[in-house]
Amino acid sequence: MIALDQILRLPLAPLLFWQGRRVRKQALILPEPQGARKGAVGSGPPLRLLIAGDSSAAGVGAGYQRDALSGYLTAELGRHCAVEWQLIAQTGLRTGDLIPLIQELPRQDLDVVVLALGVNDVTGLSTAQRFARDQALLLSLLQERFDPNLILACGVPQMQRFPALPQPLAWVLGRQAARLDQALSKLAGQNPAVLHLPFHLPEDPDLAAEDGYHPSPRAYRLWAEALAAQILHHSDA
Repeated sequence: MIALDQILRLPLAPLLFWQGRRVRKQALILPEPQGARKGAVGSGPPLRLLIAGDSSAAGVGAGYQRDALSGYLTAELGRHCAVEWQLIAQTGLRTGDLIPLIQELPRQDLDVVVLALGVNDVTGLSTAQRFARDQALLLSLLQERFDPNLILACGVPQMQRFPALPQPLAWVLGRQAARLDQALSKLAGQNPAVLHLPFHLPEDPDLAAEDGYHPSPRAYRLWAEALAAQILHHSDA
């Protein structure tokens, strides 16, 4: 069954195209934060961690990695474990773009992989079917090369809540993001090593970075706490 937003895309196309161009033209371009992208922190049982994905994984919206996803997550985990970690992330990556970057990494044993992808798949007009196919290829590669105990697949963000996006563009992108997230959830449910973690944050303007598109440091902290809780729960299971 074709959804309402898909039906309305054609009559709305001129407006959506204009809004998209305007958003890109007026967008505040934030850099990826400074700071280490690999390291070791904490003490206790060993935990080998890979964080991979797009600009949100890279920490855009924070000035330094310590205030981004990698910094908050490794600090939280380091209170309980001896964490050896690495970050492979880049602004603009779609799911398929991450695959060759993962192939360049040496084979190694990992305990946990955190994936943050999806927004660029939405804006790049990926269908849910293509997104699921690319995600399946990525998950298979991660398991074949690293044999992780847990892959945390972060949900596709609710793009209708991005302050930088006007209506109806926000609504159309939000509906497509929800379809991709549903496909990701279904795929994760078919693999016992994969856990889908929906991207649900409170509706609070302080959770958006100054560009209105990326998470703020406060949002990264909340996100990291949710991820750490799942990782520690899985480790104790």
